[in-house]
Amino acid sequence: MNHTDAPPRHAAPARLVVRTEPVDELAPLIPRADPRHPLLWMRRGEGIVGLGETLRIESSGATRVEDAAAAWTELSALADIDDRVGLPGTGLVAFGAFAFADESEATSVLVVPELVLGRRDGRAWVTRISLATGDDEAADAAASVPLEIPEPTPKRRVPRVTFAPGSVPPAEYEAAVAEAVRRIDAGELEKVVLARQLVGELHEEDGLRATINRLAEDYPDTWVFAVDGLIGASPETLVRVDHGTVSARVLAGTTSRGAGEASDRERAVALAASAKDRAEHALAVASAVKRLAPHTARLDTSPEPFTLQLPNLWHLATDLKGTLGDGSSALDLVRAVHPTAAVAGTPRRVALPVIAELEGFDRGRYAGPVGWIDGDGDGEWAIALRCAQVDGDGTVTAYAGCGIVHDSVPADELAETVMKFRPIVEAFGG
Repeated sequence: MNHTDAPPRHAAPARLVVRTEPVDELAPLIPRADPRHPLLWMRRGEGIVGLGETLRIESSGATRVEDAAAAWTELSALADIDDRVGLPGTGLVAFGAFAFADESEATSVLVVPELVLGRRDGRAWVTRISLATGDDEAADAAASVPLEIPEPTPKRRVPRVTFAPGSVPPAEYEAAVAEAVRRIDAGELEKVVLARQLVGELHEEDGLRATINRLAEDYPDTWVFAVDGLIGASPETLVRVDHGTVSARVLAGTTSRGAGEASDRERAVALAASAKDRAEHALAVASAVKRLAPHTARLDTSPEPFTLQLPNLWHLATDLKGTLGDGSSALDLVRAVHPTAAVAGTPRRVALPVIAELEGFDRGRYAGPVGWIDGDGDGEWAIALRCAQVDGDGTVTAYAGCGIVHDSVPADELAETVMKFRPIVEAFGG
């Protein structure tokens, strides 16, 4: 292509026509998702599923969230939206996933589907999103066509993916943890999160929907997501914005579940009393408060961290809730808080280059923001944890990481990653 044939860099923005209508019932949601390119966000059986793709916004580099937010604001302002339901997830919606690091090779994306199916608070809806044609008669004719709701398709078996260590074998991970502890003890930083990978190969074309269903059944209290090949079940709310209120959930500090009821309770009590885990948790909470406070008129936190129970782990958790003070959108707040101390470290400016040096791989979208945003700027975003990226060639890369502090023990941290890999490995039949 010669230069004169190249498309303009600043093409006129698209104008979207959006129509949301209530429907009687859409349960269950997952069997209605696209088996090959699922778009999904749900918790406890409620949420949204996207089908097709009307357009996508791609970004990269240090300004990836800022650039996506600006493009989304422009797109939303031009959209013709008819929303007859008015719940979170209705009207104009985009599903998003962003790379963890500024220098990542992974593309960050907002995907606007053609059709959105949703359920919340016992109500169901369907949204159709299309590009305006400029032909008013054609638009009116299209608007009069009833929205077709895809029927659930039969369950498929969960695919079997055999995972092996990625670029950093277990022994090298332990060595990286030991080096991180040395730097922490030398006073270079207080905490750094180090992750490792498992890599496998997906053969079955229809396997992803069965995998997502397994995650939703086994981990109903997490955010189960699928965006552009990134799938997972995250327990950590990065930020949620709903009509002027903002909330988040910070997790840091982890232990395994006990074998029996008494043992399990002892584990939770020990976690709540652990000086190491409480110190790690306090750093993560302080980081979240520092980043959110400038955007809020009021911000409250749980008085004490509480123990959050998942099927395979206990976490220390703190909830934050406040009132927006500056009209920020969900993506504005994503930009402000990412990356949190829970997935990067403290101080952040020191921890990020240490991660890049010691981990030995590109995290891609692991530990990055994943979620959705609507035309008003409201939305729900989690940190992409307990997740895997499925590439077009069938490669599946799973990720798990641990917060390293001064008294971390390399073998214990390696064992913690094994626990954190469990949800995604089991969801792929492992």
